[in-house]
Amino acid sequence: MTASQLQDFYDTHAKARWLALLSVCLAIFVTSVSMSAASIAIPSIARDLDASARAVSWMPTSFLWGNIVLLLPAGRLADLVGRKRMYITGVTLFSLLSLFVFLVQDIASLLTLRVFQGFSVALITATSMSIIGAVFANSNRGAALGLTSSSVYLGLSCGPIIGGWLTQEFGWRAVFWMPTPVMLIALMLIFSFVKGEWKSAQVERLDKLGSLLFAAWVSAFFIGMSDVEDMAHLTSLALGFVLLYVFIKQQGRAESPLIRISALRANRVFSRSILSSFLMYSANFPIVFLMSLYLQYIHELSPFEAGQLVLIQTFIMMVLAPISGRLSDRYEPRYLATLGCLSFALGLALLLRLDMDTSLTYVFVGLIFLGIGFGLFSSPNNNAIIGSASKDKLSIASALVGLSRNMGNLFSTGVVMMLMSIMLGSQSIGPDNLDQLLWVVRVVMVLTLISALCACYYSFTRGRIH
Repeated sequence: MTASQLQDFYDTHAKARWLALLSVCLAIFVTSVSMSAASIAIPSIARDLDASARAVSWMPTSFLWGNIVLLLPAGRLADLVGRKRMYITGVTLFSLLSLFVFLVQDIASLLTLRVFQGFSVALITATSMSIIGAVFANSNRGAALGLTSSSVYLGLSCGPIIGGWLTQEFGWRAVFWMPTPVMLIALMLIFSFVKGEWKSAQVERLDKLGSLLFAAWVSAFFIGMSDVEDMAHLTSLALGFVLLYVFIKQQGRAESPLIRISALRANRVFSRSILSSFLMYSANFPIVFLMSLYLQYIHELSPFEAGQLVLIQTFIMMVLAPISGRLSDRYEPRYLATLGCLSFALGLALLLRLDMDTSLTYVFVGLIFLGIGFGLFSSPNNNAIIGSASKDKLSIASALVGLSRNMGNLFSTGVVMMLMSIMLGSQSIGPDNLDQLLWVVRVVMVLTLISALCACYYSFTRGRIH
């Protein structure tokens, strides 16, 4: 099918569009569950594999590194050889790799498996939003993107619950193999109902040198941010910035680059939407971790009680994402996304006043504003990104969305770990250092508030897509 014939097919076959969306939502839900559920299984993994605390601490990191390092090359390759083909490859690989957990006998093998799972998820991340953007190009794109966002939030929210139940009832390996049947359903749906293929009409090659440079600077930056107080890690961080500079220069000279830097700069809507995404994810990611510590150590709540309270933010995000996405099909995304940034900033401003005696009702209200803010921001912002990208670059646009999210998460995690190390060092958190913990919470709230306000500026000044 030609591109116009494909579009006519999906415009007249609504069922095929929504079943394609169901496939993508299932795949995204499963990969999100995999990210958060594995963390719950870490104590069982450590006991069963006789692994040290330092070794098992690399469980989330190894997955995240595998995902980030392949995102841009995967997005570019999907635009060249076909988005559907790359999506199917990612889903199939993830399913097969999940079954390899039965062969794991030591922590090194499991960490290697997590890296390769990260690779497979990069293929899914780089293509899922671009497939939805193509299938829903003429109607309901914002609503569809909103449902994909809700799938992420639902997966991350359900992950700890599902992971805990699977680990308790079937053992930690079930956390890895149990998602396979769901992925097979996603695979069946995409094979059965997604017709045709989307790829660039231009015959180009993958920029291999650019891909290596990208992997190198991400790896150096990743290692550096893992311990910013250590000189070797600081050296790695500095090397990461140097490699980033070399990567940008190389992309400007390459015949078929991963990213056309000049085109990215010229597309104001796209570039500022990506920057807004990085800033908002940087602001949002530390909240659950810090609020969990604050509620458990200062308010002496149980982990379950703290989790229930913090979950209100994620629940609101999940409910609002498809609604704000649908609204962004009718109204300018920048207005909705900017309103979201302001609501998120208001929630952070409220939480700036946290102290030893702050009521749980006050905390609850602050988290509600955070949930409303991110729920209003994410789907319209993604709609603006996909809507402002050219049709033959949708996969690289989808990859950049994932990259901005993960790099924002990584950057803010590094900042929080640095502040925790400065104030608490190697001490265990207890009654004697709760003031230091509260100081870390407040400083991070200030930094995240600044980040959210900067995101607000770039969101509002991005321009129009309608």
